[in-house]
Amino acid sequence: MNNRKSRTQYAIKNIGFSTYNKILSLILSFISRTVFIQYLGLGYLGLNGLFSDVLNLLSMADLGFGVAMAYSFYEPLAHDDKKKVAALVTFYKRAYTVIALVVTIVGLLLIPFLPYLINLSKPIDHINLYYLFSLANVVASYISVHKTTILSADQRNYVVVKITMVTSIIQTILQIVVLVLFKSYLAYLIVGTFFVWFNNLYASHIASKEYPYINEKVELSKADRKDIYKNISSVFIYKVSNVLLTATDNLLISVLVGTVAVGYYSNYQMIQTRVIEFYTLLFSSITASIGNLIITEGYDKRYRVFNTAQSVSFITSGIIVPCYTILISSFIGIWLGQKYVLDTWTTLAIGLNTYFSCVMQPLWSYREATGLYRKTKWIMVICAIENLVLSVILGRAWGVAGILFASAFSRATTYIWYEPKILFKEYFNRGTNKYYLDLAVNTIFVLILIAIGFTISKIFTPRNFLTWCVEAIVIFAISCVSSLFIYRKSEGAQRILSFIKRKILRK
Repeated sequence: MNNRKSRTQYAIKNIGFSTYNKILSLILSFISRTVFIQYLGLGYLGLNGLFSDVLNLLSMADLGFGVAMAYSFYEPLAHDDKKKVAALVTFYKRAYTVIALVVTIVGLLLIPFLPYLINLSKPIDHINLYYLFSLANVVASYISVHKTTILSADQRNYVVVKITMVTSIIQTILQIVVLVLFKSYLAYLIVGTFFVWFNNLYASHIASKEYPYINEKVELSKADRKDIYKNISSVFIYKVSNVLLTATDNLLISVLVGTVAVGYYSNYQMIQTRVIEFYTLLFSSITASIGNLIITEGYDKRYRVFNTAQSVSFITSGIIVPCYTILISSFIGIWLGQKYVLDTWTTLAIGLNTYFSCVMQPLWSYREATGLYRKTKWIMVICAIENLVLSVILGRAWGVAGILFASAFSRATTYIWYEPKILFKEYFNRGTNKYYLDLAVNTIFVLILIAIGFTISKIFTPRNFLTWCVEAIVIFAISCVSSLFIYRKSEGAQRILSFIKRKILRK
């Protein structure tokens, strides 16, 4: 299972199944969102987005166990140490039982504060009940993670993905049916909660079947527990800061602008999330391989692999980010109507945050695989504090756009320049000047592509999906040709072109 050939096959399966799952998820999201807005309206949509952010904040209660758990599995899996893997599973099972209880209690204690976070002109009844079902979804995520994480760490996440694909289809169909028949947000939540619990329990069963030895109760050594707690103390600070950075936008928009504004933004955010999920698919799939690489290879090999991944990231961000930023508003206008379209500055702010999420993926893959968070935790604290202060100031002045620009500025002035410095020093044994220069050049390049794209898009006035597709093809072609031309000599470009040639020749 742990030989190189098997790992390569698993990596390919992970990418394949994850790609199908993302495509399916994207299609289901559009269908579900369209029906949701039609039958329940923007108030409920904003409420749904607000609950997501509140419950993301609750996820801080796991103290960073999730990241530390995946990291701790890499070495024993690489050496086929079944006893230690079983001991780790036993340890994390106890930990997540406690975490589930803490999340439940804290979640219940937050109920009296919900009215202060919701800003609606037309009140919605039974908000507390809706919140409780949303809370149940979060608690469900902790009941099987101690087993299913081993599949991801062993590059067999495709097993979980297959289960998720099937349950997602059934869940979405049933949720659409209850919306059409009953126009009930409660029924919609009940169906969702049931399938979240079912999916996690079944995935846990599969993990137990694939790795039967993890069901044995083996005590983890004191030294190993100490090492985990040491990692968690760092991960917790990092995780809290990251959640405060990423999971507060909807809260701030709701309080400063209005809960309905969360509904408008959530349409853009849904598509942004799917785009980033597609983008990160390759990099998340190789994280376990990077963990093995760090253990078995030297500085030069580590850097070559990173450099290849980063050049691929530069190329693809030069394609995806301009396309998203330029095309998203016209797509929303055709899909839902012009009243759902946000202003240009807000769209640019979303695009800028999308760019940072894309271009930093190779570094983040190394961060997860190396445990880099232990050395970069405090810069994330600074980033989170800076983001909250700037979001309040800019949000009052410029609304949604100000809050989103605050997030982008906070990232750019903190961890985006600091994390590479630590990674290159500790794991590549070299300086970062070239990396910073390449990143700056790529950022300018992407901004130029966006400016050119907006100029060209003025020629088009899409009134239906057919004319929008024509615009999309033109913008995509310009971005694709430009990115591949600029980076044509990079190893990443050579790998992409080689892959395309193989596909063509195979056909």
